[in-house]
Amino acid sequence: MGFSIHRLAAALCALSFHQATASPISGHDRPAEECQKTTVAILGAGVAGITAAHALADASVTDFLIIDRNDYIGGRVRHTEFGKKPDGTPYTVELGANWVQGLGSEGGPENPIWTLAKKYGINNTYSNYTSILTYDEGGPADFGSLFEEMEEAYTVAEQEAGYILTENLQDSSMRAAYSLAGWKPKKDMRAQAVEWWYWDWETAYPPEQSGQLYGIAGYNLTFYQWSDENNFVWDQRGFNAFIIGEANEFLEEDDPRLMLNTMVKSIAYGPEGVTVRFDDGGCVEAEHAITTFSIGVLQNDVVEFKPRLPRWKRQAIEQFQMGTYTKVFFQFNETFWDPEVQYFLYADSNFRGYYPVWQSLTGPGFHEGSNIIFATVVGPQSYRIEEQPDNVTKAECMEVLRAMFPDKDIPDPIDFMYPRWSTEEWAFGSYSNWPVGMTLEMHQNLRSNVDRLWFAGEGTSAQYYGFLQGAYYEGRDVGQRIAGLLADSTSPEPQCNNQTTLGCGDMKKYRVLQGTTEIDEYNVENGWPTSSFLDFGYE
Repeated sequence: MGFSIHRLAAALCALSFHQATASPISGHDRPAEECQKTTVAILGAGVAGITAAHALADASVTDFLIIDRNDYIGGRVRHTEFGKKPDGTPYTVELGANWVQGLGSEGGPENPIWTLAKKYGINNTYSNYTSILTYDEGGPADFGSLFEEMEEAYTVAEQEAGYILTENLQDSSMRAAYSLAGWKPKKDMRAQAVEWWYWDWETAYPPEQSGQLYGIAGYNLTFYQWSDENNFVWDQRGFNAFIIGEANEFLEEDDPRLMLNTMVKSIAYGPEGVTVRFDDGGCVEAEHAITTFSIGVLQNDVVEFKPRLPRWKRQAIEQFQMGTYTKVFFQFNETFWDPEVQYFLYADSNFRGYYPVWQSLTGPGFHEGSNIIFATVVGPQSYRIEEQPDNVTKAECMEVLRAMFPDKDIPDPIDFMYPRWSTEEWAFGSYSNWPVGMTLEMHQNLRSNVDRLWFAGEGTSAQYYGFLQGAYYEGRDVGQRIAGLLADSTSPEPQCNNQTTLGCGDMKKYRVLQGTTEIDEYNVENGWPTSSFLDFGYE
């Protein structure tokens, strides 16, 4: 669902992508000694990078370069060919982001991703989450009443999150929030499956590792501000068609400002500018640079920063979470499940999140008659299957399907595939999540620029992390800030308000983040009678 805001194995490298009109210059076509100069270097051609470039172009800043390791525009909005239609041609399925989440309501604001989806005619269908059947290892199992109990507990946790925000109370984990609301699934695996459906499927992390306040606030900002609708994208051009469309508004055919197949090796930054070096020996010197790398890339030290990023920045990067959301696709020669039902929830008796959600694409409004269904796993289960051979994962899934439908003679699939997001070095995961212990101030440090090096992406969005709209807003924000800094005396008067960040300049940062406990509060009254600095036994 959230990647519903989301690595491909080498075997999946033969991908079919809808190409931009502007043809890129490959990094490997440049002389090794060449070092281009530009005003703004944008590192990444996903939603954040293209939106940042659009914001710059709208402000008449056209001297920029868009640099991406991949051979397409879109980043984690990535698709591939899968299976066969009746005419023998393949279907297009999304490996990463797959939903427009939160659309808009009459008289209210509209999700910018929904606006762009309509603008470019992206084919999509409403996901009906009430169209669901439940199963366990014995086959069909009716545990629908647990959905109501889960919903009631969430409502209580939601209200408590409001108090935490307005009264400046200490945050908690969603596990504690659910428990205080009376929801304690413990070893009830059916309840665990329902909880996974409500929480893990969206966040790619369990409640124990997710913060209550920002987890609920992030959900509400999308689904209460706009609408509670989730629309599944099945467009055969690929979901990234809207990103390519936006890029083509400011890129020309064969535009040299688009540099694909170019791997960033190091970034040297300072108050005077930024130098970006590539693995092929090339480099770019820029007045400003925008990195749209995922949280996973930043955490795995894929790119060397010179000098090393300051501690306040690195702490924020390491504290945040990068989740993995893996879709496992099957095509059969028949539809042995109910084609009118969209979702099938499975409760394994031993493992939480073991191929729990199966989603049909063969029904009305999707790839009708395709006999395609896919399972979704997240977190540890994603890591596990992404490290094991395809045939092992296929066998596990087939065992689950045959347990769910014991009265069916289920054939082997005619096609099977899944990506490996957790091992892809340009992503290292699908999308971000707000962990326990992350404060708004620490997250602002994640967002904040360091000298003339800027950061943008879904993970830097405090309100829409994990969603495409987060990448959109953050890319636009940074593009506008840089445009404001570059404005001269002949430019329009810059504005810095709730509607635009043009002219806002450097981002706020917190070099020291204080805790809630003063040194003199470590005392006997608080259960701390002995100093933790005693060293009599230390050698």
